[in-house]
Amino acid sequence: MSQVHGEVAPGFERVRDAFAANFEHNGEVGAACSAYHRGEKVVDLWGGVADAETGRPWAEDSIIVVASSTKGATAICANLLVQRGELDLDAPVARYWPEFAAAGKQDIPVRHLLCHQVGLPALDEPLAIEDFLAWEPPVRALAGQRPVWEPGTTHGYHAMTYGWLVGEVVRRISGKSLGTFFADEVAGPLGLDFWIGLPASEESRVSPMIEIDLEDPEIEPKGERAREMLEAATDQKSYLTREQTTTPLDLNSRGFRAAELPAGNGITDARSLARMYASLIGDGVDGVRLFTDETVRRASTPLAEGPDEVMGTRSRFGPGFYLYLEGGNMVQDGAFGHGGAGGSVGFADPQADIGFGYVMNKMQMVGDDDPRTVSLTRAVHASLNGVNR
Repeated sequence: MSQVHGEVAPGFERVRDAFAANFEHNGEVGAACSAYHRGEKVVDLWGGVADAETGRPWAEDSIIVVASSTKGATAICANLLVQRGELDLDAPVARYWPEFAAAGKQDIPVRHLLCHQVGLPALDEPLAIEDFLAWEPPVRALAGQRPVWEPGTTHGYHAMTYGWLVGEVVRRISGKSLGTFFADEVAGPLGLDFWIGLPASEESRVSPMIEIDLEDPEIEPKGERAREMLEAATDQKSYLTREQTTTPLDLNSRGFRAAELPAGNGITDARSLARMYASLIGDGVDGVRLFTDETVRRASTPLAEGPDEVMGTRSRFGPGFYLYLEGGNMVQDGAFGHGGAGGSVGFADPQADIGFGYVMNKMQMVGDDDPRTVSLTRAVHASLNGVNR
């Protein structure tokens, strides 16, 4: 355990053991894990190498791109507007964003954006990098697109378009970009190290991502859902493989980190992910409780579930959040959150009063049944059984 640092509360030692085992058995390079129980931090661990090229160790304040775990933060913003009565999930998107009514989309309700039923899983035409990283070009393109399936009849993961679709509704209502709204309403009040649009001042803390090469014949999917996803990720007819940029996107570039991509370029640490989700449930964190009980109930209520038209596996979505699936990293029904490509994840478990966060730099071909996070969350729940006796 020499490469594992941090602390766990008495009774949570098995989480440290599971975290250390991931370095020995599951190909971990650099990672962090955190959990809050009843608003108190009970797990705060980090270890390994933050920069594989230089050998720089993962530090207590290292931060990392969390890919689609960003979607959970974006969903929190939208649900806060619902909670305040400023956003109606059953209202047409065009009420808030009039240009969206083009191409027969005038009656599509907001909920279809949040649960991946709107039928806009990819841009029709790829954009130049500078346009992709700007806000108006993709938003303008999506407003003019026609859905590829009848909205509401099925669902399929909107890997990047989710962020522009939901983010533009938040912007139209609040007058703030999604990154600014998140900073003002969530990250700021909670004291999170979490940005959607990273300031230059924080660049030195970022751990570079070690990306997956999907064309590598030796790539090894971790878990049944990952095997199904790999088929979709290598199918040239899949929306998952449709090119969104005219040249490859560099996840480790300053341009990517500085942009506001609410579907996939949030930069944070495990501690902030866990604290964010803990603030939604129970008594909140340090006197801050962001969601009411009614909002928690709504967040964990499925709006779309079953075969995913894009991911090639089964998925289950509430209003912006990924929900519990048997065998996944969330342990019981009622949990809600979001994971990201390569393995990061954050979620709230209202029944256990747990907020959980995990981040890493070595991306692997995984689904929500990633053995790294499954072992960690099972260890957290097993610890709770001992603590609560």
